[in-house]
Amino acid sequence: MREPKALTFDVFGTVVDWRTSIAREGRAFGERHGIETDWDRFADDWRGLYQPSLARVRDGERPWTRLDDLHRESLRTLLERRGVIVGKGGVSDASVDEFNRAWHRLDPWPDAVEGLTRLKRRYVLATLSNGNVALLVNMAKRAGLPWDAVLGAEVARRYKPQPDAYLTTADLLGLSPGECMMVAAHNDDLRAAGSLGFRTAFVRRPAEHGPDQVRDVRAEDAFDVVADDFIDLAEALGA
Repeated sequence: MREPKALTFDVFGTVVDWRTSIAREGRAFGERHGIETDWDRFADDWRGLYQPSLARVRDGERPWTRLDDLHRESLRTLLERRGVIVGKGGVSDASVDEFNRAWHRLDPWPDAVEGLTRLKRRYVLATLSNGNVALLVNMAKRAGLPWDAVLGAEVARRYKPQPDAYLTTADLLGLSPGECMMVAAHNDDLRAAGSLGFRTAFVRRPAEHGPDQVRDVRAEDAFDVVADDFIDLAEALGA
């Protein structure tokens, strides 16, 4: 394997623990507004609306829409399904907006900051995420994620796995796809990147979807690197 010059990262689930973070924020939101529900399930349901909302953009059913806006639409849907009134006579729009920004406040996995800091000594680090730029910048600032560049879907105006999401990221780094390594905890993300010439690194995150996770628990293809976490990835790449 020829050594990459840049590592490009999926973020949700790979770098940050969205499920635990959203459930925590949900419990605080519920306490403020007297809403009782299973907040772990709520986090799963919110994430469950993620790909369908992206698909409508990818398929041209609606124009380009930032993930923050798609998340907010999904949040309103889930609150309404639970009988929560939003707006006049119910939970204020401002409170819903604040809850929606929970995606800006996701906690990193325990190994993420240390591992990224080590990798940064040797490689350019960039996001290659479906998250919008403001979301990723705010998340990085809070969590101490040491990105060199925040790139991905919003910059390319294409959602993964559309090829331009990957190719635009490499191009803006001044690199060919083969000079980049996609790092992700999701087999389908790595397959899409690999089909375009990216090097690939699978990082195991067996608790991303909670204790009963059944998908992406292992690497399903012959990726260039398979690592247990970011410390292991740094060791494998000599950082």
